[in-house]
Amino acid sequence: MGSRRLAALAAVAFIVAAPAVGQQRALTPRQSEAVATYERALGDFKSILAERRRQIDAKQPLPNLPGQALYLARVAVISSYKDLTDAMPSRIGRPNKFEIPPAYFDADIEPLIDEYSKLFDVMEAPPANAQNSPTPFKDVVDLATVIARAKGLAPAHADAAGRISLGLFFAETNGKQNVRNGRSNTYMGSFQTGPSEDRNGRRKWEAIKGEIAAIDPGLSARDDKEEARARGTDHRFNHWTNVRDGLMNAHADVFREIPGIVKTLPDPIDQMKLFELIQIVPTPTRSALKSGDLLNYRVSSPTIMKHLRNNSIFAFGQADRARSSASFREILAAMWLFNRKFEKAMAKYAEIKPR
Repeated sequence: MGSRRLAALAAVAFIVAAPAVGQQRALTPRQSEAVATYERALGDFKSILAERRRQIDAKQPLPNLPGQALYLARVAVISSYKDLTDAMPSRIGRPNKFEIPPAYFDADIEPLIDEYSKLFDVMEAPPANAQNSPTPFKDVVDLATVIARAKGLAPAHADAAGRISLGLFFAETNGKQNVRNGRSNTYMGSFQTGPSEDRNGRRKWEAIKGEIAAIDPGLSARDDKEEARARGTDHRFNHWTNVRDGLMNAHADVFREIPGIVKTLPDPIDQMKLFELIQIVPTPTRSALKSGDLLNYRVSSPTIMKHLRNNSIFAFGQADRARSSASFREILAAMWLFNRKFEKAMAKYAEIKPR
């Protein structure tokens, strides 16, 4: 009798509890829409990854800008996942190896991002005539350091310029030299410059070449060799000349601001982020530096906000994309997708310049 009574009570408990569980699992319309949107974005991402892989493996011609569809599909996945976790915080999962905030990324899809990176490695492979360097990371540090010294920086701050510039190399190409660009027909090479930026950098380098030779004759001699080697070719596909001209075009004049920058931003990764913003949105970044209140300087131009989003800043989720303005403090905080790249740069710098 006792066992039958216990079974009956259990059955009643199940019947009573069932509606509560059902109510708990019932999704609101917003939640249902968020789930469906994420699953659709994830399916689209898998589809375009598979399509590019088939095309590459079959050696079929790729469309113009073959990486753009992949990039947009990845953005959609991260964006829709953030909208999903906003609607359902319980969906926030474990940390992931890419160091993306878990509210933006489901660690279960890490293999898809690995495949994404492998496809870009193929699509952005250097051209056959690219002129590699056996010391690509040291080249970046050496060039940036000597340029900073030519701009009047003390040794410690010139070293900071070298470290920051190595971060730029990782931010632009993940530390790969002479790569093409799967999302652009304009920006190429180790520092991803356009033709006009390359020409401007070369012109600026010629203007300080005499000072460079006085500071570091050995580096100047190396430069002469690389210049001769690159003659008659696209200088953006000689690692040395592209790094040199990229730094001279966008960053050399800002090196003078490094003493003040390191006081305001003592974290080396934040320093790298700021110089990457010189690459992405140069005019407002220079204005922020001149303002005397860098971190609170605010941008509200729709064009600038668009450029930021096109470079993975405020790009993911409805709340981020709805922003119409941001302070530089907020912009730096939103550059979390760069953190892993800059950490790699810091590790590489430690190898090159041991204490």
